[in-house]
Amino acid sequence: MDGIMVINKPENYTSFDVVAIMRKLLKTKKVGHAGTLDPMATGVLPILAGNATKIQNLLQGSSKEYRAKFRLGLITDTEDTSGKILKKNPVNVNVETLKKVTSAFVGEIKQVPPMYSAIKKDGVRLYSLARQGIDVSREKRVVTIDDIKLENYNEEMQEATMLVRCSKGTYIRTLCADIGAQLGCGAAMSGLERTRVGSFTLEKSITLDRAKELASENKLGKLLLSIDSVLSMYNAVKVTEAQTVRFLNGGGLALDRISIKDAQDSQKLRVYGTGGEFLGLGIVNVAKKEMSVYKLLYTK
Repeated sequence: MDGIMVINKPENYTSFDVVAIMRKLLKTKKVGHAGTLDPMATGVLPILAGNATKIQNLLQGSSKEYRAKFRLGLITDTEDTSGKILKKNPVNVNVETLKKVTSAFVGEIKQVPPMYSAIKKDGVRLYSLARQGIDVSREKRVVTIDDIKLENYNEEMQEATMLVRCSKGTYIRTLCADIGAQLGCGAAMSGLERTRVGSFTLEKSITLDRAKELASENKLGKLLLSIDSVLSMYNAVKVTEAQTVRFLNGGGLALDRISIKDAQDSQKLRVYGTGGEFLGLGIVNVAKKEMSVYKLLYTK
């Protein structure tokens, strides 16, 4: 059971809840995920099984896309509608103004992480402090908003929907709150669906209920994507039988003996054996004139 499966996470489940369920369904202890989703959120949650857990850090850095709903005139302690209401403000915002303000957040921006987040402060999770009524200072973080598309705005309900493409580490709750602050009335996120993580899309996901059905039919494992199929952003290199043995034993391979042109320092490569078997990822070291092992992912 080595590979990746895209689950459409249901509301009111934590990412850990989904991992625990998939661990039982896949009948393997080594299960992880790429990119935490809050219980309120739904959508794309890549599940990593077996050796695929070794590439977790590579996938977590992928760009993401979200469809978010937010309600104007509402300020809460969690920056979403699940929290305690701190203030209600009158709203006088038309769609043109909302479009102008949301578009101003496209680009590199700074965010103050919310208190209800998993970030640590002096070794303690912020959400743990928040639950004790403790508010601490947080450093601003730089994130990138690639695009915001305002899909809908119901002026009567004072609720809007936007599609956001962004970098890792972006807090959509905070983005909604910051948009509300810029409008002068405040805002709180009222719904969130992650539609994409890297190359993983909502269209290619399955529900937990469907995963349970397939597991009962012993067909769930057939849906696992191979590890190398999700690493297509890296160039491939084929090595000889002797080089395969050396690579699997952790040895570096001389650059002038592998089929790679114009190698760049720290460049990662997919490494395949003579039979087409995926061995893992190598990383180029120009100074040493070799490709060393970055991740061994051979599964036989």
